[in-house]
Amino acid sequence: MHCPFCRHTDSRVMDSRTTDDGASIRRRRQCPECGRRFTTVETASLSVVKRSGATEPFSRAKVLVGVRKACQGRPVTEDDLALLAQRVEESIRSQGSAEIDAHEVGLAVLEPLRTLDEVAYLRFASVYQAFDSLEDFESAITLLRAEGAATGEEPQVTGPVGPQQ
Repeated sequence: MHCPFCRHTDSRVMDSRTTDDGASIRRRRQCPECGRRFTTVETASLSVVKRSGATEPFSRAKVLVGVRKACQGRPVTEDDLALLAQRVEESIRSQGSAEIDAHEVGLAVLEPLRTLDEVAYLRFASVYQAFDSLEDFESAITLLRAEGAATGEEPQVTGPVGPQQ
């Protein structure tokens, strides 16, 4: 690690701590040449392979953009969305692969989104599961209702903007 002050090619680690979410390590370093201290943050890289074959770093912000569109007009807070993006990233990282297909990222969003808001789930699923017809929506709704009945929960798919109050 180069010193940001004198550009010396070496530094000594004085302290290491994991961040709150455990996804990165914060290191406090000291340059043996100039004696100044600085902080670095290390994360394991995770790349997303796009349809075109290009790769780019995984971005929670991009997950949030897609999910935010599906949740538009729904009773979902920004905190809910941030937590969902964190769960998606944890799920993807737990697979242990350094590269993941972009479509897999979309599929990883489905389960946490389903528990967050079923209407938003249907909107998002219609893109990532390539719904082609009304029958695809009907079968997805039927599945949601069947699983809701099995768990004793009332499904929340009752209209264009959710249950009426």
